[in-house]
Amino acid sequence: MELSIQERLKDLRVERGLTLEQLAEQTHLSKSALGSYEADEYKDISHYALIKLAKFYGVTADYLLGLTETKNHPNADLADLRLSDDMIDLLKNGRIDTALFCELATHRDFVKLLADIEIYVNGVAAGQIQNLNAWVDVARAEIMEKYQPGEHDKTAYLLKASHVQEGEYFSRRVHDDIDGIMEDIKEAHRGRAESAPKNSVVTELKKDLDEVANFKGSRLEQWLLIYCKQNRLPYHKLTEEEKQWLIRIGSKSDFMKSHIQQRGKRR
Repeated sequence: MELSIQERLKDLRVERGLTLEQLAEQTHLSKSALGSYEADEYKDISHYALIKLAKFYGVTADYLLGLTETKNHPNADLADLRLSDDMIDLLKNGRIDTALFCELATHRDFVKLLADIEIYVNGVAAGQIQNLNAWVDVARAEIMEKYQPGEHDKTAYLLKASHVQEGEYFSRRVHDDIDGIMEDIKEAHRGRAESAPKNSVVTELKKDLDEVANFKGSRLEQWLLIYCKQNRLPYHKLTEEEKQWLIRIGSKSDFMKSHIQQRGKRR
């Protein structure tokens, strides 16, 4: 879930509450250039602008270019982090999404999550819970001996149900902690390029099929439109030369031949 250059630049600007006009005034870069750096159709950023923006935001140029996820500590000593070899291997081998892991670990409630886990795995609260359960057992025994309530007596049942199950208790606490963190991260991801689109896949597919059905063109051009839709290519921005080039390549595809033959049979 690595952020693009456009997303990094926009996030840094939004974090500081700046509009493009305000950023242009403070950096002496043109508003149009700054806007193009954040646009989906990204164009190369000049060396001058890259250094200017990196200095303005207080981050490294490598961070803006996506070469590192570290904004302010480009030369951090690995030994200072006190990571195990297994942890370093895990972070380096690409098996996990390190950007998402960083979001999780830097969330304001992550310390609370770890504290609850630490209390459970180290047995910090085990003694207190055992003492509490022992006190409940003593109280229940005294009541049973003195009043001899029936099998379904509410008080006796309540005391029996008051036992605290350590594992169940901390599982619920950890579950609540992680649920809150996940919801916050999910909300923060809304609108990002890699996040799920608001429209469902079915809605998008129906929209594409309707556009192809209403498209005025040859079968080859219809096939090309479908191809562009599937690969998110802007069909209407392609030159005629580019369209013909794609059609010539596509003509070698069995899928294209099958598509044209099936349309011919339906007619």
